[in-house]
Amino acid sequence: MTTVHTAVRTSAMPRRGRFRPEALLAAVAAGGVAVIALWWHSTPSVSGPDGWLTESGRVTGLLAGYGLAVLLGLMARVPALEHGVGSDRLARWHAMGGRYVIGLVTAHVLATIWGYAVADRVGVVDETVTMVLSFPDVLKATAACLLLLGIAVVSARAARRRLRYETWFYLHFYTYLAAWLAFGHQLATGAQFTGDRVARLAWYALYLGVAALLVWYRFLGPVRLWARHRLRVAGVTADAPGVVSIHLTGRGLRRLRAEPGQFFRWRFLTRELWWSANPYSLSAVPDTGGLRITVKALGDHSAALARLRPGTPVLAEGPYGGFTARLGRGGRSLLIAGGVGITPLRTLFETLPGRVTLLYRARTPEEMLFKDELEQIIAARGDATAYFSTGPRSPDLFDGLGRLLPDLREHDVYVCGPPEMTRAAIKALRSAGVPHRQIHHESFEF
Repeated sequence: MTTVHTAVRTSAMPRRGRFRPEALLAAVAAGGVAVIALWWHSTPSVSGPDGWLTESGRVTGLLAGYGLAVLLGLMARVPALEHGVGSDRLARWHAMGGRYVIGLVTAHVLATIWGYAVADRVGVVDETVTMVLSFPDVLKATAACLLLLGIAVVSARAARRRLRYETWFYLHFYTYLAAWLAFGHQLATGAQFTGDRVARLAWYALYLGVAALLVWYRFLGPVRLWARHRLRVAGVTADAPGVVSIHLTGRGLRRLRAEPGQFFRWRFLTRELWWSANPYSLSAVPDTGGLRITVKALGDHSAALARLRPGTPVLAEGPYGGFTARLGRGGRSLLIAGGVGITPLRTLFETLPGRVTLLYRARTPEEMLFKDELEQIIAARGDATAYFSTGPRSPDLFDGLGRLLPDLREHDVYVCGPPEMTRAAIKALRSAGVPHRQIHHESFEF
C-alpha cells in the first residue's frame, strides 16, 4: 500500500540562505563594471590604430577572464544559488555566458595579435608565432583558448544530441584546466596587473574563491553527505516498461532538508556506475523512512539502474533546485506533466498548499506513472484535481487550458516534461495571459 503524507505547508519550513536571481545578476554586472573600471584606471590614453586594437584586446581579455570565473562559479553547486536561483536557470545562464566568453576570447586574441602586428610592422602570422613562442605564458594561454573552443563545439546543440550525457559532462571538466592555464597568462602579460598589487590580489581572490567553492561543494560535498547519512539502495521496483523506482535509505535523512520538487545527483557505487553522477528528481515526498527516485531507461546509465542490488552504497550531491513550492504564492496551482516529468510534480501535487490541478499526459496508458498514488492523494487532500490523457502529442494540445480553468491567470503553473511539450505548454499559457513570472519549468535537456 502506498503511503500518502499529509500535505505540508512549505511556507512554514525553515528558510535557507538564498540568492535571488535579480541579486545574482546585479552582482555579476557589478563585477563586470569593476573590471572595466580597472582597465580604465590603468589606461590613461589610447592613440593610433595599434593602440586602439591592443587596448580592445586587453579589455576583452579582462572581461573574458572575469567571465570564465563567473561560469565556474555558477556551476559550483553553491546551495544559496541552487535553491534561490534554481539549477535549471543557472544551467541556462551558464550556457549563454559561455557563448559570451568564447566571443570575448576570440575578440581578445584577434585584436591583440593585430594590434601588435601593426605596431611591429609585421604580418599577422609572423606576430602570432612570435607571441606564442616568446611572450610569457602565451603558449599556455593558446592551449587554454583551444580547450575552450573545443568545449564550445561539443556544447553546441547539434553536437550535444550525438553525445552521451556522461561524455558531455566529463568533457566540461577541461574548463578547469583551461582556467588554470589562462590564469598565469593574465597576470604575467596583463598591463593592469603588472604594476598594481591591489589588482593582482583581487584577481587571486576571485579565482581562489571560485576554486574553494568548487572543491568544497562539488568534490567534497558528496563525501561529506555520505559520511553523515550513509545512503544505500533499499530496493528497486518496476513501475512501467523501462521505468523503475529506486528506494534509498540512510540515517538522519531529515537533516538533508530536501523539499518536494528538488533533485540530487546520484552516484551508485557499482563497477559499471561509480564513475557517473546523474541528476534525478525525488518522486516521493522525502521523509525519515527513506527517499525515492524514478528513472526511465534513456541510455546505458539509466538502464543499468534496474540491476541495482539492495545495499549498494550511494554518493549523492544535493538537494538541488528551486523548482519548489517557494516559487508560488500558495493560492492556486496548475501542474503540467509529460511522461516521466511527473516525478517532481508528483511530490508537489501532494504538498502544495491551496487548490491544485494536475494535467498529466503520457503516450500510452502503460507509461502513466503513479496513477494509483495520485488518486490516493486526491482522496486524502480534497482540494486537488487530476486529468489524465494518453495519445500522440499535437501542436494544439494545450489550447483548451483557459476553458478548463477559467481563472487560469490566477494560477502558478509548474511544467515538467519533454522539451517540445514544455515549449508548447509555455506558449499556450502565455497566449492565455498567464504572466511569465507565474510559469515555472524544469528542463530535461543538458
